[in-house]
Amino acid sequence: MSLVNNEIEEIKSKVVVLLAAYNGMRFIEEQVSSILNQTGVEVKIFISVDKSTDETYQWCKSIEDNNKTITVLPYGEKFGGAAKNFFRLIKDVNFNDYSFVALSDQDDIWEPQKLYRAVSCINNKRYDAFSSDVTAFWKNGKKVYIKKSWPQKKYDYLFESAGPGCTYVLKAKALNSFKIFLLSNWNLINKISLHDWMIYAYFRKNRFNWYIDNFPLIQYRQHENNEFGSNSGLKAYLKRFLLVKNNWYRKEVTKINELLKLRISLNFWFRFKNFWELRRRPRDVLILLIISISGLY
Repeated sequence: MSLVNNEIEEIKSKVVVLLAAYNGMRFIEEQVSSILNQTGVEVKIFISVDKSTDETYQWCKSIEDNNKTITVLPYGEKFGGAAKNFFRLIKDVNFNDYSFVALSDQDDIWEPQKLYRAVSCINNKRYDAFSSDVTAFWKNGKKVYIKKSWPQKKYDYLFESAGPGCTYVLKAKALNSFKIFLLSNWNLINKISLHDWMIYAYFRKNRFNWYIDNFPLIQYRQHENNEFGSNSGLKAYLKRFLLVKNNWYRKEVTKINELLKLRISLNFWFRFKNFWELRRRPRDVLILLIISISGLY
C-alpha cells in the first residue's frame, strides 16, 4: 500500500461486469462507455453476444483488441433471450479474483458513481447484493423515475424480482453459490424467462441479504425491443395483463418455487392469507389480490 501526500491511497474494489448483447449496435457503444467511465472502482467487462444479424459481435471484438479490460466470449450460439445469455455469462466467466459482479444490458446508460455507490452500500451495510431505482427514458426526451425500493416482503421474491437486473451488483462469493446451483440445475433453470427474478429468488431463499437503494443509478432506456421495460404506461400494463391471462406469470412462479424446492403450496388460500406479503409496492399487492380473486391467476 503506497502513501500519497501522507494519506493512504484508496484500494479500488474490483468489479466484473457481465454484459449480455444482441443486435445492439444502436446503443451498445454508449453503454460500454458509461461502464468504462465508472469512478472509484476497477472494472473488467465480459461480453456475451447472442447470435445477431447486425455488427454487434464485430464491434465488440474491435474494442476488445484495443482495451485489455474487455473480454468477448466465444460467439455463434443462439440463446434466444437475455436470461439464457446471462446464465451463460455466469457459467462461463471465472470471477474468483474479483470482489463484486454487476449485470449489464446493452442499451442503458450508467451514472458514473453507480458501481462505487453499490460497492459502498454492500460493504458499509454488510449486504450481499444491491439493486436500485432507475430513471426510465425515451428517445423523445421523456424521463420517468421508477421506484423499486419498496420495503421487501416475506414472499416477494416468489412473485417478482428486486428490479431490473441491470441494477444488480452482487458479492462474488454469493454469486458463486448461485453458480453452483445454476450448474446443478442447468436444464431447468434455462426454462426460466427472467434471470433477475431467478437470482433474487435464490438469494432471498438462501438468506443472502439484499439492499434495494432508493437512488436511481442508471438511465433505463425504453424502446421497441425491450423484453420487459419500465412497466409504466397503458401499453406496458396491457402487455403484462396478457401475460397473466395466458398463465405465463403463474407458470414462472411455479417453476421458481419448484426449482428452489420451497414446497410452498401456492394455492388460492395461501395467496389470500398472505396477500400483503407477496409484492412490495402496495398497488401491486392489490392487483395480485384482484387477479387471484377473479381467477385470472
